[in-house]
Amino acid sequence: MTRPPAMICISLRYADAPRMFDWLIEAFGFEKHAAYYSDDGKTLLHGELRMGESFVMLGSADNNPFGKLVSRPAELGGTTASPYIATNDIDARCERARKAGAEICLEPTDQPYGSRDFICKDPEGHVWCFGTYRPGPTAG
Repeated sequence: MTRPPAMICISLRYADAPRMFDWLIEAFGFEKHAAYYSDDGKTLLHGELRMGESFVMLGSADNNPFGKLVSRPAELGGTTASPYIATNDIDARCERARKAGAEICLEPTDQPYGSRDFICKDPEGHVWCFGTYRPGPTAG
């Protein structure tokens, strides 16, 4: 298997990363790819969740140099970026997220640019956008 020359992965920090690792699987349908915990199991040092060919990396906010550089939404009073997940099953994913306890900020809505989107917040305040629009060579 050849590796692409580059790929972009988002990396998020959580106060309770072990709980959020499992929550993201339940709420959004990610697959567990890798998880590395501290010896006591209380700190997620590095976790990887996969959806299709894309990855989200996450870890505990404390006890590591990266966690000290990246603020959590609760520390900022909001977010400065949000993951966008291109998928086809917007309505079903929204219901799955709602049942898991996500705060739905935008119900599934048809957009003027041809996408069907919904937006939600996870329990620690990260904003997640889901839509049918796929950026690429034919976009725009």
